[in-house]
Amino acid sequence: MARDGSAARHSGPRGGHRSVPHTADLRVEAWAPTREECLAHAVRGVCESFVDLSGAVGRRRRDVEVRAETDEDLLVALLDEVVYRLDADGEVPVDTEPAAVPGGVRAVLHMADADTLAETGAAPKAVTLHGLNFGRGRRGWECSVTLDV
Repeated sequence: MARDGSAARHSGPRGGHRSVPHTADLRVEAWAPTREECLAHAVRGVCESFVDLSGAVGRRRRDVEVRAETDEDLLVALLDEVVYRLDADGEVPVDTEPAAVPGGVRAVLHMADADTLAETGAAPKAVTLHGLNFGRGRRGWECSVTLDV
């Protein structure tokens, strides 16, 4: 959410994301032409909700692979990885490069130390299933996800 209480929106020719006001939680929507780009925008949207990523540079590379039965579960698994890395290692992905693999995605996460980035909001603690959706929509691939903060 923007500092003035309105939804923060970031978009370009290959998709975008925005935070949506939600009582006591964080809600992020993302869209892009492909499933993988939509996942990358969702990760970026979640991270931008609590740290300023402008000018941030990844210092480490984390290669992760997540698999799931459904696209919604895939979104949850990837965001769970982001929350885990923040909690366990104090790292935030400043860029995400997902690629499709059978049954999931392989993602390269370019990580920065969270304590080197300006804090802009409460960090997420867990991904919830409330209002979760991920699939094809009018803007290509679209997702909505809520996180506990």
